[in-house]
Amino acid sequence: MGGAADGLAIPPAFLPAVSDMPGSQRASRSVVVDLIAVLAAVTAGEPRVMTVAKGGALPSGPFELAHRSLQQGLRDWVEQQTHHPLGYVEQLYTFADKDRADADTAPRTISISYLGLTREHDAAEAGWHGWYEYFPWEDHRAGPPPVIGRVLAPALSAWAEDAPTTGMRSERRLRAAATFALDGARWNEELTLQRYEMLYEAGIVAERLRREGKSEEGGAGRPMIADHRRILATGIARLRAKIKYRPVVFELMPPTFTLLQLQRCVEAIAGRTLHKQNFRRLMEQQELVEETGGTTSESLGRPAKLFRFRHTVVEERALAGTKLPLAPT
Repeated sequence: MGGAADGLAIPPAFLPAVSDMPGSQRASRSVVVDLIAVLAAVTAGEPRVMTVAKGGALPSGPFELAHRSLQQGLRDWVEQQTHHPLGYVEQLYTFADKDRADADTAPRTISISYLGLTREHDAAEAGWHGWYEYFPWEDHRAGPPPVIGRVLAPALSAWAEDAPTTGMRSERRLRAAATFALDGARWNEELTLQRYEMLYEAGIVAERLRREGKSEEGGAGRPMIADHRRILATGIARLRAKIKYRPVVFELMPPTFTLLQLQRCVEAIAGRTLHKQNFRRLMEQQELVEETGGTTSESLGRPAKLFRFRHTVVEERALAGTKLPLAPT
């Protein structure tokens, strides 16, 4: 699907004539529209994202007059840079923060991001990297990641204590506890972007250190250029929320699969474990899948039944929510 921005147009009457501007003002008013793709897949139970520049950037390119639409421009750039055609895609978010670029240089950049999903068998080539390389604190499938207790919690505590007033110190402590599930708070997997933004604000990630001209060594997680890791966090948060009310997870699955493979895919995205029996009961109740009649002998023990997604379920009824049975961590 395209997105509202595909039809975005600014009436000329609202823009001053470029010829009427002084040279310095024309330079300061220059704007480049950058199209950025968060292309996700799940391979062998691990969530991955397509990257370029040896994992340091997301596929992207400027919107050009020759492009028929924003989305078509995005597809052209992704295929040109990765040789990977885009399938399912939806507009994600538009970023235009002046203070988040790598440098204060003209022209001003507006980044329009898109989320794309693809099948796991297409994700074996170079360029794919695991989500949790960039966000090691987000994978709670085996419990809270050690990086939170060893690195992030002490750094956030120091950041809170460094606040200039008692009120700000208290506010920072409360925010950190709620966002990173500290002091007994419950983990919310959908706060991916808020967690990254807090680490940026606290100067704990390389992108903020780079912005301030400091050494990037010691920054939490693998960094990316400009605001690309922030955009990736936005895509992860969107997908984690979306799998709970729309069957988009099937865009990531092969045509046939076992229920265990489906469960592992959902767990990979959410970064949380699922109650096995509750998950299978949920699939049956919502009639999202149907048996194919085939089996697979890949797993140990007796052959597992193969299923496929019932595409007619979208037409039959709107999904009120999957209410995924996430196990507490």
